[in-house]
Amino acid sequence: MTARPNPAFDVTATYVHLPDGGAAMTVDCTPEFWRELASGERRYDGRLMTAHHVSGDMTHWEMHPAGEELLVSAGATFEAIFQRKDGEETVALAPGMACIVPRGTWHRIRVIDPGVLVFITQGEGTEHKPL
Repeated sequence: MTARPNPAFDVTATYVHLPDGGAAMTVDCTPEFWRELASGERRYDGRLMTAHHVSGDMTHWEMHPAGEELLVSAGATFEAIFQRKDGEETVALAPGMACIVPRGTWHRIRVIDPGVLVFITQGEGTEHKPL
């Protein structure tokens, strides 16, 4: 038996929860979403996926303690900047390229050419800090 597809949705306004075991379900991206996720009020096993139109640099650092994050350029040209003990490391990504952000690594995005960026991450415990 084959599952029927759900109606189309805007992936830039919706998260897709990919729990362990192979399921996939949509999650509305409300203003409270990340606050509740970071505080533990909201819990998701597995991964979360979304996409954003990126046109400006991130104004903060971000870190995911629960797992690696996959960044995929679906049209944007950007730099992923990683905070290291001895300074910053920059990885340039053109459309169609991807990189993996190691678990527990502070990182941010610098946009070179605006477009869509796809994020797949274990979001629980995500932290932010100012530049």
